[in-house]
Amino acid sequence: MARLVLTPQSDDFPRWYQEVVAKAELADNGPARGTMVIRPYGYSIWERMQADLDRRIKATGAKNAYFPLFIPQSYLSREADHVEGFSPELAVVTHAGGRQLEEPLVVRPTSETVIGEYMAKWTQSYRDLPLLLNQWANVVRWELRPRIFLRTTEFLWQEGHTAHATAEDARRYAGLIHEQVYAAFMRDVLALPVVLGRKTPRERFAGATNTLTLEAMMRDGKALQMGTSHDLGQNFSKAFNISYLSEAGQQELAWTTSWGASTRMMGGLIMAHGDDHGLRVPPRLAPVQVLVMVVKDGEGVRPAARQVVDDLLAAGIRAELDARVETPFGRRAVDAELKGIPLRVEIGPRDLEQGSVTVARRIGGDKAPVAVGGIVDYAMAALDHDQLALYSAALAHREAHTVAVGTIAEATEAAGSGWAVIPWATLGPEGEAQLAESAITVRCLTMPDGSVPDSDDDPGVMAVVGRAY
Repeated sequence: MARLVLTPQSDDFPRWYQEVVAKAELADNGPARGTMVIRPYGYSIWERMQADLDRRIKATGAKNAYFPLFIPQSYLSREADHVEGFSPELAVVTHAGGRQLEEPLVVRPTSETVIGEYMAKWTQSYRDLPLLLNQWANVVRWELRPRIFLRTTEFLWQEGHTAHATAEDARRYAGLIHEQVYAAFMRDVLALPVVLGRKTPRERFAGATNTLTLEAMMRDGKALQMGTSHDLGQNFSKAFNISYLSEAGQQELAWTTSWGASTRMMGGLIMAHGDDHGLRVPPRLAPVQVLVMVVKDGEGVRPAARQVVDDLLAAGIRAELDARVETPFGRRAVDAELKGIPLRVEIGPRDLEQGSVTVARRIGGDKAPVAVGGIVDYAMAALDHDQLALYSAALAHREAHTVAVGTIAEATEAAGSGWAVIPWATLGPEGEAQLAESAITVRCLTMPDGSVPDSDDDPGVMAVVGRAY
């Protein structure tokens, strides 16, 4: 089969990425600089991410709500660290309706401030806590160097915001989202091994007392932050008077959290799993798990192909029929490969005569004849196997490109092709600042067993160091 040539990853990884985004029909550049148009196939993948995450978030007790896109500028100014952290990225509306506004409106960069205003209104008693909110929305952050899905001026995400009666409960809930929602979703659905850790004070979210992060390695050895969960302490409660009457009859400030994951996960999906032939979508995520393709018309071929699709659908497998025989088969097969559809079932007159079909596996890359009557069982086993295979390949890649080091010089060298792991006691804030001069960051602090340290000063804390998107 003739293949549509992509720039090899080893030659020019950024160009390869742009070509996959375009040729797999995931997204296009929008008319305003830094914006994107997510095409139907790309959006169908995002919808499946959204649905699975939404289910997991609701299982923790959070409920969905919606808050305004426009936020009074004074709201952001009430939390000094927060507005300072976001100031360069803000888009501000000063004129509307043909006149200058009395107070400028900030286009939502994140919603801690506006949600804090309403948390204060809705929280009167300890009986109102915990208040667990989530919203699916768009946000705007003015990016100087935009790249589709990775850094765009406008992107889609979910952002959770909660208020709690105690610091312990807030900390527990932030950890619950970090481990049992985000990490589990990325491992079990996206087939992405992620390192769980906490950010250093230098990398912490503006206004947070602690930021938990999930870091994934891309095929070029760089890191991508896949999601974060923030313990905000009482910083926003003080600024917005999020207080409640305790069971003891005392007026107390609440403890708050926020957490989010975005369309950046689409970028991670492409860069962690894609190869020189295009995207590879994990079977559990794929909108189309099996594409049944009519290779060539012939008596009984279309009905047979339709029956295979119906059998797959009846077994709970997401399947579609491609009977566009007016389009050359090779072109259709390349298109399916670019889009990363896990399985292709090819049926033509010759296959029908032999009572079999040809199954092409995108992740393993192999082809095999399968009896028509056995296609459902084969597909179910192949999809399960290839989901795990994709995770194993990504994990092996990360382990092969992660080096334990003991000096800043060694960390700098290792970050040229992957990650370095160095004792935080050896690196420290001064070493972190030194690495930053070479555009190398501490992605997170973690423990040798993969657990998250309770503080930066815990014995044995390791720093994961690398270049990042």
